[in-house]
Amino acid sequence: MSDQTGARTFAHDTTGQEGHQPGPDAVESDTVQPEPVGPGRGEPASASPDPAGQNAAGQNAVDPGSAGPETVLPSDPRYDYLASRGRAYGRATGRPDRIHPVRSTDDVVAAVQRAVDDGLRLTVRSGGHCFEGFVDDPLVRVVIDTALMNDVSYDPAMGAFAVEAGARLGDVYRALYIGWGVVVPAGESPEVGAGGHILGGGYGFLSRLHGLAADHLHAVEVVVVDASGRARAVVATRAADDPHRDLWWAHTGGGGGNFGVVTRYWLRSPEATGTDPARLLPAAPRAVDSFPATWAWSELDAASFARLVRNFGDWCERHSDTDTPHAGIFATFYLNARSLGQVQIVGQHLSPENGGEALVREFVAAVGAGVGTAPVFETRRQSWLGFALTSFDSEMGRIKIKDAFLRRGFDDRQIAVLHRYLTDASTGAPFSTIALDTYGGRVNAVAEDATASAQRDSPLRTWAIIAWPEPEEDEQHLGWARALFRELFTDTGGVPAPRTGADGTFVNHPDTDYADPRWNTSGIPWPTLYYKDNYPALRRVKAAWDPRNVFRHALSVEPAADAVAPGE
Repeated sequence: MSDQTGARTFAHDTTGQEGHQPGPDAVESDTVQPEPVGPGRGEPASASPDPAGQNAAGQNAVDPGSAGPETVLPSDPRYDYLASRGRAYGRATGRPDRIHPVRSTDDVVAAVQRAVDDGLRLTVRSGGHCFEGFVDDPLVRVVIDTALMNDVSYDPAMGAFAVEAGARLGDVYRALYIGWGVVVPAGESPEVGAGGHILGGGYGFLSRLHGLAADHLHAVEVVVVDASGRARAVVATRAADDPHRDLWWAHTGGGGGNFGVVTRYWLRSPEATGTDPARLLPAAPRAVDSFPATWAWSELDAASFARLVRNFGDWCERHSDTDTPHAGIFATFYLNARSLGQVQIVGQHLSPENGGEALVREFVAAVGAGVGTAPVFETRRQSWLGFALTSFDSEMGRIKIKDAFLRRGFDDRQIAVLHRYLTDASTGAPFSTIALDTYGGRVNAVAEDATASAQRDSPLRTWAIIAWPEPEEDEQHLGWARALFRELFTDTGGVPAPRTGADGTFVNHPDTDYADPRWNTSGIPWPTLYYKDNYPALRRVKAAWDPRNVFRHALSVEPAADAVAPGE
């Protein structure tokens, strides 16, 4: 599974993962057939086993005579590293019976089949950035590690860019830029794995200009398990007449660990035409103007802090239309704990040829208006690739992150809550911050049900993060984060209820607290917070493509009532 974080402090996205040539599957008569999902979607079809070892379309099935994927056992010197890679940022511990460092789709099919045959719980890891213990779960006995599946190339047969699930975003950015001068609007950290990032929606620096990464998903290859327990690879595309389109749709924001193991994505913008690869994804920025704007806590009182936060929210509300000329500005306002000495906007202008430094200065001036103290401010111009490959990841120990989409900026009561929590010296955590991100723009040009990413009218987002070193401090610091969000959203049961001043939360920032009635007293089921009205459709996809509930975790899409869950 894959999440993301970085020291800016975080990159955006994450939860576990689940990417050959397309072709229809033969229909298996005992597979549950869901109703259409999203506008114009047809029903899925799953493949019945073929006696020769392939389904009717020649897609992958297990070859009993093949050597199968490599297996790393606890006695292997690689085991400790592979077992702990991305370990929920220190808060979870798993010791699987075996780990499979897979190199191909065939390896994945074989590894999944073996786990199913053995009745063992399995999961998958790509970048290793999961914010919860979905991979490092003591119930998980088999981990499929896709790190070696990291190819990025142009596939002329598909007319799209193929990205294997183990590729890091830095690999993707480098290959697309050097090879064709294009880009996908994905996350901020080059260390994040594409496998878990894209299927959760995926957003970052370029999303206000070009939408989510998942908005450019043309097709996906997924290893699924049918009702008979047969593992096979299926390709699902965006094409309106693809009988597997529902499976494609579920991977445009449905989140990792739900439907199967993604082995490969194909990326192509939906409006793209022709066969020239350089025109099939957005052109990469010619340059990036990056800037910090910093205010010292020693120069802020409650009123000036409130003005800063209010100004940032107001700017986002005014400049987040789908065609705003300010779409090139992406910024995160880090409202750091007073003990860290400062609050800081870290931002970028990603189309500096369209206004450049003037728009940046206008933005910083708008946020700082009426505050009474000027920020320390500077700009730096660099190439897109040099900027995109800058790592924001850092070792932070044990962490907790909480997240919300906002349909408007925080009100006076909420800002007072923020100020109180950030200036409370009793927290004692080495690092705690509440961040606000600019959002909207082209993200909000897409209908809520056109993809599985349902939050499409938020001008900004917020997320809180706290980090600490020792497990003995867990309750103290988890309590800080939980109490903060309970007070921020006290009017809606401690959660960012959809279609209020908030609009739910981001599946790539998973938070099991939303499934806990101690912290979610709203009466709103946790799936509604992540998926809104798209959840029933996702359940239908789950019933069709994972009828045995092989792929699951603490926040996975709920299976049909009669699903079997082997490996418990």
